[in-house]
Amino acid sequence: MAKISNVLYRANATSTGGREGKSVSSDGALDVKLTTPKELGGNGAFGTNPEQLFAAGYSACFIGAMKFVGGRDKIAVPADVSINATVGIGQIEGGFGIEVELKISLPGLDRATAEKLVNAAHLVCPYSNATRGNIDVTLTIV
Repeated sequence: MAKISNVLYRANATSTGGREGKSVSSDGALDVKLTTPKELGGNGAFGTNPEQLFAAGYSACFIGAMKFVGGRDKIAVPADVSINATVGIGQIEGGFGIEVELKISLPGLDRATAEKLVNAAHLVCPYSNATRGNIDVTLTIV
């Protein structure tokens, strides 16, 4: 496990009530109602869930990693870059697990350059580093 030598930022949020509760960041910028999806036994009430939050966080962070790598490696990341992230949850031996697919759109970038950028970003992205070897992560360039 890689140890962080110099923490640059710490985020803080408090959750109450589990999947039928709420999560609030310490600065109040994030304040979300949590609900359980119907597929997991919920009643379909309006709200978000940990899988949606993970999908949003991973996709945003991965774009940041591509911009970092693009700057370092002199690759122009398109302004309209986008990632559609899907997080699946299901049973594994002894509990539950997740899987992730990132569908990465890099309009105007040739395939070879896009692959180089995505592969390099996957090595530096904190979410990729946290999940590597723990869950299935599929990177698809669309």
